[in-house]
Amino acid sequence: MKIKSFNIFIVTLLFISCNSKINSPEFIENTTGRYLYNSDEVIEVYFKNSELFLKWRGANEIKPLKTDENTFYVKEMNEKIQFKINPADNKEYIVLIPKNEKDTFQYNYRKLNEDEKTPTEYLLNDEFDNALEAYKLIKFNDSLDPLIEEAYLNRLGYNQLKDNNYKKAIDIFKINVALYPNSSNVYDSYADALFKKGDTLKAIENYKKSLTLDSGNKNAIRQIKRLEKK
Repeated sequence: MKIKSFNIFIVTLLFISCNSKINSPEFIENTTGRYLYNSDEVIEVYFKNSELFLKWRGANEIKPLKTDENTFYVKEMNEKIQFKINPADNKEYIVLIPKNEKDTFQYNYRKLNEDEKTPTEYLLNDEFDNALEAYKLIKFNDSLDPLIEEAYLNRLGYNQLKDNNYKKAIDIFKINVALYPNSSNVYDSYADALFKKGDTLKAIENYKKSLTLDSGNKNAIRQIKRLEKK
């Protein structure tokens, strides 16, 4: 009986050890960081008392259930995840475990470099050049990404203009111009922001550029007449 009890005790210890919530220092070091969930959204992985937590979509303390050494169930996503190095780029990824045998294994969410930000974060930090490159890269990779829709950026710019954030509005409209140089509307919006800021000459220049692409742009015609009278 003593031997049997001892064996049960050992098995219990092994079970507890294998399912421990505690993660190794190496695992913590490798996985802590921000992962790109989509083109402008991140999942932040952090640890408290060696337990793994996530920040995602406004929830700051998501606590996944650890099912084995490198597998976690995230109730909020209804997904099992693992952390793996992608041999293609040697970077750490969050991987969604396929739910069906026929599903292919994919490296889903790349870990960002320490100084890497999303396009919106670059804009908010007034890092225009980095923001522009980030938006251009998105368009190169996926021209249908909602983040780079002309209408979406236009609304974003006017929201900033409405709040008198002239620099941010101008930066957003400049990005729209760079992404859609053949659109009359992007120059018209850019000109509106320049006019609001007080840069009359540049506003006229961009209203005229808008007219070359759409000679029927009534707003541009009206604004040019108004500004050239001054």
